[in-house]
Amino acid sequence: MANAQTGSGGVRVKVQRFGSFLSGMVMPNIGAFIAWGIITALFIPTGWWPNEKLAELVGPTITYLLPLLIGFTGGKLIHDVRGGVVGVLATMGVIVGTDIPMFLGAMIMGPLGGYVIKQFDRLIEGKVKAGFEMLVNNFSVGIIGGLLMIGGFEVFGPIMSGLDKVMAAGVDWIVGAKLLPIASLFIEPAKILFLNNAINHGILSPLGVDQVADAGKSVLFLLEANPGPGLGLLLAYMVFAKGAAKRTAPGAAIIHFLGGIHEIYFPYVLMKPILILAMIAGGATGVFTFVLFDVGLVAPASPGSIFAILAMASRGSYVGLIAGILLSAAVTFAVASVILKSSAAEEVSLEEATQNVSAMKGKQSYASALVHDRLDKVDHIIFACDAGMGSSAMGASVLRNKVNKANLPIKVTNTSISQLPKDAQFIITHEDLTDRAEAQVPDAIHRSVTNFLNADYYDQLIEEIKAERSKIS
Repeated sequence: MANAQTGSGGVRVKVQRFGSFLSGMVMPNIGAFIAWGIITALFIPTGWWPNEKLAELVGPTITYLLPLLIGFTGGKLIHDVRGGVVGVLATMGVIVGTDIPMFLGAMIMGPLGGYVIKQFDRLIEGKVKAGFEMLVNNFSVGIIGGLLMIGGFEVFGPIMSGLDKVMAAGVDWIVGAKLLPIASLFIEPAKILFLNNAINHGILSPLGVDQVADAGKSVLFLLEANPGPGLGLLLAYMVFAKGAAKRTAPGAAIIHFLGGIHEIYFPYVLMKPILILAMIAGGATGVFTFVLFDVGLVAPASPGSIFAILAMASRGSYVGLIAGILLSAAVTFAVASVILKSSAAEEVSLEEATQNVSAMKGKQSYASALVHDRLDKVDHIIFACDAGMGSSAMGASVLRNKVNKANLPIKVTNTSISQLPKDAQFIITHEDLTDRAEAQVPDAIHRSVTNFLNADYYDQLIEEIKAERSKIS
């Protein structure tokens, strides 16, 4: 059993890591996607304020700027700025070699360029004579980047164009056949495994942008970002749960629905995994309603807040959008209520759920463990999540306030797991992401939580640190 669990956990971690890498190419550039979406919504002929001159910005932005940003970011993730430069050169070849927005090509050629220049740098490390470093560095980027640009134009461009058209045609067929609600069978469970950013920004957003270029809107931006199912789940907890889950659900609902931090409701599903049925039912209801009303967004809604969704809505989509969100929340609430009421006698608190997770893993949970070594030397605590923007920022804010009130000289920040510094001292992650954080920085102190708003745990941590510091004072 232990081996099976280890194997399963290893696969999960690998899938999360790959998904995080995909989303890591898009997430830093979401602001650029939003800027393009706003310009598109305002100035195209069917926009709010048609403007033929300003509408000229739409085409070059989607054809060149956005794919090049993704290509640079992908290369930079592999080999810093040198990787980014080669990645953007390789991406340019794919762009010119096709006649469609090349997001898929950018997500392949960008990292490929970074990988090739990284291997070259490893090959010549320590072999370049003094005084020739700059010459070798510049010409290696130019030659390798140029070759990859030609390869992208002649070889990868046509291949990527074909793959993109096949994927787009598949999505169009699913939408036309009214089968899109079935996607919730895969999207909702994957979100709970912290693959939400990978799904939304690594898969759906690039395909959605292609649809916007053709139709001026895309329903694909709503498949993962819809806050309705999460709201319905948390409302059910507010009414039918008890203990810490019931007390924390109202605050979580506000953060989720208004702030767009979907990760906040994941622990509530993990406490009672059968609730995934409620999430699937609500998600499918929302998608069915969106398709029925023929609504969509003009750009990704990030974060998945009701405000961001309404801001990115295409003209004439508001009624269908609101109906889809409310109906998905209502269906999730109804199904979750039945599940919670039928198991009321077995209801567990968030704290008990942490202990149960520890037992299932066959080891003590970091959230309940007390690891005292090196705590007296900690002066920087880092919260890490998949994207480094949502749940980690929320947890860091809660702990930062408590650290300041305790007058402890400790810095509290947040980042993505992929960007964790190698010299990090103390890292806090959600328990489903701790394996990845440990692999990234094995020498740090790692703590896991099931809920980033668990104020009681942070109080305990503060007292633990103060106690360790008092021993040496």
